[in-house]
Formats: sequence, structure tokens, C-alpha cells
Amino acid sequence: MVTVMIILENVGKTFKDDTQSGLVEAVRDVSLKIEKGEVYGIIGFSGAGKSTLVRCINLLERPTTGKVFVNGSELTAFSEPELRKARKKIGMIFQQFNLFTSRTAAQNVAYPLKYSGMTKAGIAGRVKELLGLVGLEDKESAYPSQLSGGQKQRVAIARALANDPGILLCDEATSSLDPQTTLSILKLLKELNSKLGITIVVITHEMHVVKEICSRVAVMENGAVVEEGDVFSVFANPKQKITRDFIDTTSNLSKIHALIAERSPIVKLKPGECIIKLKYQEKDISEALVSMISRKFNIDANIIFGDIEFLGGSPIGGLILIVNGARSDIDGAIAFLRNKNVGVEVILDAR
Repeated sequence: MVTVMIILENVGKTFKDDTQSGLVEAVRDVSLKIEKGEVYGIIGFSGAGKSTLVRCINLLERPTTGKVFVNGSELTAFSEPELRKARKKIGMIFQQFNLFTSRTAAQNVAYPLKYSGMTKAGIAGRVKELLGLVGLEDKESAYPSQLSGGQKQRVAIARALANDPGILLCDEATSSLDPQTTLSILKLLKELNSKLGITIVVITHEMHVVKEICSRVAVMENGAVVEEGDVFSVFANPKQKITRDFIDTTSNLSKIHALIAERSPIVKLKPGECIIKLKYQEKDISEALVSMISRKFNIDANIIFGDIEFLGGSPIGGLILIVNGARSDIDGAIAFLRNKNVGVEVILDAR
């Protein structure tokens, strides 16, 4: 029984370019394994190569080097007819929806079934089922111009599911949607993953998308995967600068440096005080650590601000504190926290 749905072995993709170099290496030596039924994220800033990589999975872009295996079969060894057949089991949705503007929602969803051999009645029934699955039962006759962005993406998802694929590739599928609509689409994808057991690969430059829906994540930079693992481990204890940069784009904790640079009254220290950043690095932290260090080490700990959220029921993020007390007591508190596997960084020290 196949448990690994997608395997990439040393995949590379090089494009010809008009510049003096003549070649652009968009994807470099990427090897990944994506389990059957999981939601896997690939994240990177613009130009990282993530969209090219996802197009290598269904061979819309044929890799220059390496091999691609899907559901136990090597797609890179397939002939074009074999590849066309295999692609029917790999759905794909895009940032710009790619709907036919002159066709209704039902006609858009029905399009992939045109040469399936199904009867008209069978196609109509399947379309009705799919529109119901994405919550658009009442939009069969609506044209794309009559739909909101979220509704258009739901139609695109229904169309991608028409041939009952085992994989759904999502290339920046929520990038042009507002935050509330993005959450509704991500909720839908999670429901589809749960109901259908479909393997979902999410390509995005938005960290909150990965946090919301993915179980594992790969971080890309300059065409290569530089970090990979379960979402909590990667974001709670990032190894690479690019991953830390992603975290900083969405975390309030990084604001402390701007406040210090601006000499904000909020961070003005008195003698004996210091500013420390606490960062949760374990999944099972549930102790009242701030009150514990206050009592145990006879220090005052003032929370300036924090950024804590939950991934899979575990806290991730941290707090910014101003602590006041004897040097030995503060040092003892810091050592205590580190022993609890909490990341501690002294940001500013007036002791």
C-alpha cells in the first residue's frame, strides 16, 4: 500500500534567459517526500522557485534533472499520452482562478468531464455534487462576473475535484483574497482533506496560511529547499535566516527593536531592569512560567506585549518582558527558563 504520495528526487529546473548568463536555475536539487493524505506547505518569498517546483509535480514544467514519482509511478518516465491520463488525478488551483468567463459555474466545473465518457445526466449529477461540496449549490447558473473572489475560488476547487483526484496542488490560491475569505477557503480545504483523504500541496508566501492548514512545511530560497519539518518545529525553532525572516513578517515580537530604536517611553529602562524575549520552543509548555520566575527568584516581570498562537493545540510565539531585580536573581530566572527549553534573549540591559 502506497503511504508516500509524492516523491521528488534531486529535481532541478533550468530555463533559458535573454540575459548574458543565458540560463536561470529556478529549482535546484530538490528532494521531498509528501505523505498520502497530508497537507504539505511549500513557502518562500517571491522568486524562491516554489511555483516552478509545484508545476514540476504534475510536469506542467518538465524537470531538467531528477525524477518525480506520484502514487508509486514515475511521471518523468511517462509518455505524453500516459502523462495526460495521470494528470487527471492531480487537480490544481491558482491565484487568478482561471475560470472561463463565458461559462456558468456549472459549465466550468463540468469542463474536465467533457471527454470522460460520462452521460449528460451523469455529468450534471457530478457537477451538482461538487458544487454542494464547496458550498455553492445555489450558484450553478452564475457567471464568474457575478461571483465574489471566494466564490470563484470555490468553483475552481470544485472543477479541480471533477475527476476525483488523489492530489490537489494549490499555487498561491488565497493570495488575491481578503483575510476573512482566505480563512474560509483554508477551512474548506481542511474539510476536503478530512472528507476525501486528498493529499494537498499548498504553495504560498504567507506564513499564516501554512500555520492554519499544513502539517509539514518546506522553506525555499533561491530554488532550493533550505529547511523542512513539521510546522511547529520549523516555526518554533527555525534553523535558517530565511525562516526567521518569515516569522518576523508576521510576529509582533520583532517590533521591540523598532521601539528601542525610536526610544519609545514603553522601553525606557530604570537601573536594574532589562528587556528579555521569551520564545516557546516545545509543544507541551503549559506552566505559568512568568508568575513562577517572579515568585521563585523575587523579581518583577512586566509583560510589554506578546504574540502567542496555537498550532495543533500547542503554544507558539513568545513574550517581551521588562524584568527588575538583583542581577543574580535575573540570571537565575533566565537559566531556569532555558532549562525549561524556553528560548531567552536579552534585548536591552540596564543592570
